[in-house]
Amino acid sequence: MLNINELKFDEKGLIPAIVVDADTMKVLTLAYMNKESLEISIEKGLTCFYSRSRQELWLKGETSGNYQHIVSITADCDKDALTVLVKKDGPACHTGEDSCFFNSVYESDDISAFSLDSLMEMLRGRKTEKKEGSYTTYLFEKGIDKILKKVGEESTEVIIAGKADDKKETIYEIADLTYHIMVLMVEMGISVDDIKKELASRHVIDKKVKQEKMTK
Repeated sequence: MLNINELKFDEKGLIPAIVVDADTMKVLTLAYMNKESLEISIEKGLTCFYSRSRQELWLKGETSGNYQHIVSITADCDKDALTVLVKKDGPACHTGEDSCFFNSVYESDDISAFSLDSLMEMLRGRKTEKKEGSYTTYLFEKGIDKILKKVGEESTEVIIAGKADDKKETIYEIADLTYHIMVLMVEMGISVDDIKKELASRHVIDKKVKQEKMTK
């Protein structure tokens, strides 16, 4: 693990810190730290930056309550830039936006980004604003029983493909199952974050179990 003294601060004693949401991996903001603010960040486990305009330290969330709890801090290969992985209590941007990066400059017509969050957003849209001819809309119109039936059917398809040791087909069926499970989540008001939090709690339990086994 690097020592702070090994980092390369610029001529003003600053180092850029790219803050990233640990749950969504979305870039939240670009700020700057000096040695003192970095030490405070590590000590408190909360992001503390150096304001170049005010020329003073500022603990993110101290006035707004939107604290950023640090998961990890990583330096790049040249040791002159940091990525700070955080769990946030609220919006990262002073405008109230989730991230400071929301002004689109360019979007490719041929390549599109995919995420579970964007898929969930689309599914919620199909539930609130029905689109004629949409299979997703059809499921929501049929209701919970139809959705659950499809989840059951797709689960069976995953089992059959897995039992046949067909990797390509298993991937295909898992994707189908994932989609229908996410439709169920939207129907029941369950978010991706709800699932992530549950999995994270089990990870902690699993880690404790491993530690207990090592001490025996």
